[in-house]
Amino acid sequence: MPTLYSQQRSNVWKTWTLMTGFFLLIILLGWIFSLYFGDSSILFVAVIISILSSIGSYWFSDKLVLSMSGAHEISEKEAPDLYHLVENLCISVGMPMPKVYIIEEMQPNAFATGRDENHAVIAVTRGLLSRLENIEIEGVLAHELSHIKNKDILLQTVVVVMAGLISIASDFFLRSSFNRDRDSKAGPIILVIALIAAILAPFAATIIQLSISRKREFLADATGALMTRYPDGLASALQKISDDPSEMHDVSNATAHLYISSPLRGDKATSWFSKLFLTHPPVEERIAALKGLDVKRVEEELYGKAS
Repeated sequence: MPTLYSQQRSNVWKTWTLMTGFFLLIILLGWIFSLYFGDSSILFVAVIISILSSIGSYWFSDKLVLSMSGAHEISEKEAPDLYHLVENLCISVGMPMPKVYIIEEMQPNAFATGRDENHAVIAVTRGLLSRLENIEIEGVLAHELSHIKNKDILLQTVVVVMAGLISIASDFFLRSSFNRDRDSKAGPIILVIALIAAILAPFAATIIQLSISRKREFLADATGALMTRYPDGLASALQKISDDPSEMHDVSNATAHLYISSPLRGDKATSWFSKLFLTHPPVEERIAALKGLDVKRVEEELYGKAS
């Protein structure tokens, strides 16, 4: 198992690699579409959009994700118990206090977002507060704080913006190509390449998204268990979250990977697309890992023998 510090460095590297990959993919799409439409300005626009989206996703992706999720910020006065749980965990590991948001959904769930420890947010659903015990809520919060500490959050949030942008670009091209004049001067080879690119680009974006290894969930589980020193609390929370049948309204495949456990239910969870691109390890595996967790051994592995 890598140490916590090597994982943090790896996630910083992955973030910049991911942003570069999306940047180049958008430019490639722009170049192909400019050949198809015979308009070089499309490539210029793609370059501008790539630059702006890369900058924007770094600075504003957390705000976009919070808006997409319908989350709103709360104060200590509005939810003192929740606020103090987060505060105590942060003090125990020497982390800055993140902002706390509530999502008005009855399914118990939570996610963290932001670009670093000093600009982080933890969002929990109303159902998490009403359906879980305090020790279980603490386990969930510790897991999310671990994502912040492990520098997962920027990586997870940027991918939502970038993958969505590529899907929009591909959809726009496909709609435009079907409405295009039949007397197009674009050669058949360019036509075929453009159509293949438009169809496969969203899948390429998803593959890049899934390059964020699902092992990060196991690492966050282990790190969170070290914060509370009680792995069973998080294990019990994962079981309750997984078993809860409540559907969330403001959730999609684009944002599902942010949550501690997949929030998709019903048709969204059973569709072939969702099964093909699972963003979380099976809950049973995570619970089994937590049940068999040797806190002292994991602490040595994560922080190094010399700690």
